[in-house]
Amino acid sequence: MNTSVKPLQVNGLALYPDYLTVTQQHELLKIISDSVMLSPLYQAISPYSGKGLGPKMTNLGELGWYSDERGYRYQKTHPITGDAWQPMPDILLDIWHDVSGYPKPPQCCLVNYYDQPDSKLGLHKDHDEETFEPPIVSISLGDSCMFRMGLTHKKSPTRSFQVDSGSVMVMGKQARTAYHGVDRILYGKTNTLHAYPPFAKGRLNLTLRRVTD
Repeated sequence: MNTSVKPLQVNGLALYPDYLTVTQQHELLKIISDSVMLSPLYQAISPYSGKGLGPKMTNLGELGWYSDERGYRYQKTHPITGDAWQPMPDILLDIWHDVSGYPKPPQCCLVNYYDQPDSKLGLHKDHDEETFEPPIVSISLGDSCMFRMGLTHKKSPTRSFQVDSGSVMVMGKQARTAYHGVDRILYGKTNTLHAYPPFAKGRLNLTLRRVTD
């Protein structure tokens, strides 16, 4: 990891561009690809509309995020296989300990795969966790995206900026419960996922979270 990178910081958000080298990105993609073969991608369902939510996803670690008609929640087993989630890779634990500033390890790695040219994620807060003290650590792989960040109120002003493959973002302090989303994927611009099934073109986002206190 490029620990000499100075983060860009605003309102509790820190962005580390080029945190992972190209070699490290490929090493991480291989690990995630192997894990997803055992904990396959699925489509979460909105408890309100019954429609699919955003990108395809799966999880690694002790807990995994899921949503269906019963609501949003974390659970210990994969919703399709019924098996425990695949373990958290050491490389993700190393990233967390390097940038999070939080002593306890993450319990969940939410894997979001944006596989379509029109893939996006609307403005939302991450507030299904029991504690908001630990930050959220986000790792981007594959195609770049336009990421939108606001404040804790939905109608507050927002700003959009590009996030590239190999970047790591830390959302702590006031950014921990701020509205954020993905406006669009710069689809097909960075074709690094195709060698790692079930991925092809698109963006892969890994989000590390501490769920309980």
